[in-house]
Amino acid sequence: MTNDLNGFKVLIIVGPTAVGKTALSLSIAEVLGGEIVSADSRQVYKYMDIGTAKPSREEMFRIKHHFIDIRQPDQYYSAGEYGREARDRIAAMHKKGVVPVVVGGSGFYIQALVDGLFAPKISDPDVKQKWRNKVREIGQDAVFNYLKQVDPASAERLHPNDTQRVVRALEVYELAGQPISDFKKGGETPADFIPVFIGLNRDREVLYKRIENRVDVMLKSGLVDEVKGLRDRGWGPELNSLKTVGYQEVYDYFNGCLTLDEMAEKIKINSRRYAKRQLTWFRRDRRVHWIELDQFGPDQAVKKITETAGL
Repeated sequence: MTNDLNGFKVLIIVGPTAVGKTALSLSIAEVLGGEIVSADSRQVYKYMDIGTAKPSREEMFRIKHHFIDIRQPDQYYSAGEYGREARDRIAAMHKKGVVPVVVGGSGFYIQALVDGLFAPKISDPDVKQKWRNKVREIGQDAVFNYLKQVDPASAERLHPNDTQRVVRALEVYELAGQPISDFKKGGETPADFIPVFIGLNRDREVLYKRIENRVDVMLKSGLVDEVKGLRDRGWGPELNSLKTVGYQEVYDYFNGCLTLDEMAEKIKINSRRYAKRQLTWFRRDRRVHWIELDQFGPDQAVKKITETAGL
């Protein structure tokens, strides 16, 4: 699809987990007559509802959502795929006169959508470590053979013993959904709409309390049963989709590595760490206008966001 969006503003709401993005985005979409474009790398997966704090059926009935429940947990979905598909979806919405409200906390998804993915900027220490571990577990030849399948051009260029560059090529492939050999230096392609970034934040102690409360609600709502259902379908913690806070800890509980109380506490600790990483990521982007939600009531926050965004 050819996207002709020059001069078109797209509101992009970012922030850490549990800050309150979902509730505000629903109200904002109602005010603007819009639909929500989710930018959450785990809400794309079916059957992962409680642990990803996915919008409820009522909320999705209230406002149409995009990029929710579009893949099975054992199907890989990359930031690169999301960026391309979300741009097309936004262009289609613009053509119909629908206002897109992009909402999420997945930095790579936002980057892919707005700026495009550019190989030198694509990096995730967790993904890199995963492939380093693979080299140790199954050997460099097996890992190199996988590279041959997904990125033959890089495999032809690299020596199997050059594990550092082999791992780097696989890291980029996993994150971008396309081979590093497809990227040209300086060849990132930004979106042709005007992104308007609004970052939501709260006092750290308030945010951490909200995270702890959310985890308690998740557990009461059946998180353990949700993970059991995933396991019963044959999906384990080795899947990329399930290498996620709230799921890994429950699998550890099933495996006898944690007690129930230890599992709950570890989810809270890891959720706080994840929130900190999200804030670090988004604070690097000077385009983000930050709003401290503790200073506003819900209606005031909606008004402040739309005014700040010029919508």
